[in-house]
Amino acid sequence: MAVYTDVSDEELEAFVATYDIGEVQSCKGIAEGVENSNYLLQTDRGNYILTLYEKRVDPKDLPFFLGLMDHLATQNFPCPTPIHDRDGKALRELCGRPAALTSFLSGLWPKRVAPDHCKGVGGIAAKMHLAAEGFEPTRKNGLDRAGWQELFTQTKERANEIQTGLATKIETELAFLEENWPNALPSGIIHADLFPDNVFFHQSDLSGVIDFYFACNGSFAYEIAICLNAWCFEDDSSFNGTKARNLIEGYTAIRALDPAEIAALQLLARGSALRFLLTRLYDLLNHREGALVNPKDPLEYLKKLQFHQNADGPGAYGLGNG
Repeated sequence: MAVYTDVSDEELEAFVATYDIGEVQSCKGIAEGVENSNYLLQTDRGNYILTLYEKRVDPKDLPFFLGLMDHLATQNFPCPTPIHDRDGKALRELCGRPAALTSFLSGLWPKRVAPDHCKGVGGIAAKMHLAAEGFEPTRKNGLDRAGWQELFTQTKERANEIQTGLATKIETELAFLEENWPNALPSGIIHADLFPDNVFFHQSDLSGVIDFYFACNGSFAYEIAICLNAWCFEDDSSFNGTKARNLIEGYTAIRALDPAEIAALQLLARGSALRFLLTRLYDLLNHREGALVNPKDPLEYLKKLQFHQNADGPGAYGLGNG
């Protein structure tokens, strides 16, 4: 979430008038994240999130994302619900951008991640994987191995500006993962971006999940790998095994992992680390001046990648005997 597109009062009021949500009282930009323009909209009937879709989001994918949230809400999964206008449409246009309103989800994301938070996010990932069953539309992961290669092509000439030798490290890892990537793992719809700022809590109780704009079809274990990278490293880049065990215990309490998923987890964690290294590298090298967002450090994910490269099998993540 961020703000790239400014919305005038007149444009906002005309947009809101197409919905049955009352009159605008305030609309404030939300400065977190990197993908879309987001506002907290307050009317005399309640709070909503207004999103204008920017950057990597393909407008053709928006019906999938909004439809998935509608489906998950019918399964009592705690996520924002798209607001439909008086004509029944959840997707409209504002300031030349595709735009949508969703319900406001209460809670706070954890600034200091504790093991209980990790157990909660493991559990909610498994619940989403099960709740999404029966949602028929599919979406290919646009940031799969082919997407990683494309990002590398776009950044390799300047990667060494960030760290000497970075381009070679990325190229070597890309080749290794292409050769060894696991196939035929249990799969379905995954969130693919379950970072702490997308998971809300009331104290230690998880209250909901937001930001489904990377959701796609993928392996369930890859979702776990993303969560391990996002939740289980400390500020000094050390890996917290207790958090990892809690995360996986939370997941397996809802959905069991099969042996192939356990065996593949280290490779998937390497791939996940490389994916976020590349997207952060691209964002840093292509940062838009004036955007109300700060690009994140890609080298954080190089350190995570190096941990996974040297990990001693599944045992490093609290699974099996190593």
